[in-house]
Amino acid sequence: MKFKWLKRYVPRGIYGRAALILIFPVVLLQLVVSFAFIQRHFEGVTEQMTRAAAREIRLLLDIQAVQPRDLEGLTYVGNNLDIKVSYPLEINTENTRLWYDFSAIIVARELRKLFPNLRSVQLAEDRVVRLVFHTANGFVRLEFDRGRVSAKNSHQLLVNMVFFGALLTLVAFLYLRNQLRPIKQLAIAAEAFGRGRHIPFTPGGALEVRVAGNAFLDMRNRIERQIEQRTLMLSGVSHDLRTPLTRLKLGLSLLNDEDREPLERDVEDMQKMLEAFLSFARGSHEGKPESVDPNEMIRLIVKDYQRTGQDVTIHDCEGLGTISWRAMAMRRAVDNLINNALRYGERAEVSVRVTEKFVRIRVEDCGPGIAPENREEALKPFARLEPARNQNRGLGVGLGLSIAADVARVHGGVLRLDKSVRLGGLCADMVFARESMNKT
Repeated sequence: MKFKWLKRYVPRGIYGRAALILIFPVVLLQLVVSFAFIQRHFEGVTEQMTRAAAREIRLLLDIQAVQPRDLEGLTYVGNNLDIKVSYPLEINTENTRLWYDFSAIIVARELRKLFPNLRSVQLAEDRVVRLVFHTANGFVRLEFDRGRVSAKNSHQLLVNMVFFGALLTLVAFLYLRNQLRPIKQLAIAAEAFGRGRHIPFTPGGALEVRVAGNAFLDMRNRIERQIEQRTLMLSGVSHDLRTPLTRLKLGLSLLNDEDREPLERDVEDMQKMLEAFLSFARGSHEGKPESVDPNEMIRLIVKDYQRTGQDVTIHDCEGLGTISWRAMAMRRAVDNLINNALRYGERAEVSVRVTEKFVRIRVEDCGPGIAPENREEALKPFARLEPARNQNRGLGVGLGLSIAADVARVHGGVLRLDKSVRLGGLCADMVFARESMNKT
């Protein structure tokens, strides 16, 4: 509970999180080894080497204190010790070192402990140590090789750690990616199946991933068989009922007009109900995704309604672009929204808006609308809201909005119901994200 704020900084993808789980311990281990082992090890080695060099420096200082005039003898001893001795005329007492030379801090610290008369430690030159001492006989400068007070190539261990750590991390990441690939393929197959696409998928990877993959395949096969059986059953029922309905129409044609017309309306309503059941059984996965121009599709749909004399108009078409849609399913969804608008209102107006991020299809009517507390219920199959909608305007089975919502969901969108600001009735918006539709 206390670490929720950390989630916004953690990668959301499985590759990113796996890389974080893999790289973080390696980096942490290298840091611990660097500070706990390398620092102590090289600090101890540098201190010991500095003390060893300090003994030779003390020998030279003692000789200089005893025989200050014997410069030749002092130089001879210094040459044997590989230490250059000089009496400079100008003294620079500034302490210098390279910014990345951390061992120089240890060298200077140890020398100052051992020699109180040490005036400056100059380590700016990478391979030379210059020390200036103030003695009773004046200033003395000693120069010797840096390798006598600190280990040579001390960075080699760090370089090896970083190089082999990066190499092993890369090898581990490649192996981990191969293990994660089946999980990603399973997620892609599951998402595609949810959108009505059937892509090939073969379980692979670790045993647990294979078990999950096989379970998904079994589930997909069962759902496909169930959908196919439902569609076949309702198609068969619809086909079988059409014959007796046709006979009923022929029989009703022999009756008087006064008795025949109500019965014929009942037969037509039964046919519409059968067609609605069959449309719901087909679902929103009919057809294959194809490139569709939303504006052109809406114009054709509205023109078909206008051809039959129904009051359906286009209010606005904004934006251009083509979308990957299942054209038959989308047309069925828009038809259901327009039919609902005509059934419960005097007219229907359709609007289309296409942007870089989303596409919105809006159908508005001037009917009684749906109360906010009943809108979620209206999207369920076979839901009929008698108090909210005028049932005398036509017979429905409560599948129009459900089919439209299912089609929108399959295409990565959503169906939203609201009140129409312009017409006062129901406003039905199907909104689709462009990225989701391109994957449909």
